[in-house]
Amino acid sequence: MREWQSQSPVKWSCRYHIIIVPKYRQKAIYGVLRKEIGAILKERCKQFGVELVEGHALPDHIHPHGNRGCRPG
Repeated sequence: MREWQSQSPVKWSCRYHIIIVPKYRQKAIYGVLRKEIGAILKERCKQFGVELVEGHALPDHIHPHGNRGCRPG
């Protein structure tokens, strides 16, 4: 569920969708590497104050979705 933030007179939801692709789109992500990459992503998100909402690992790329408390300009 989307967490809406507000500040008079606007409301916003700030989400990041990043695609991580290895060089030459090698199909090596699925399997053992998938769990290792998941742990690394969770650790990095924690370091940068990003809430990892969801993520999908495919054989040749990863789609993590994150939330960070950002404010409109």
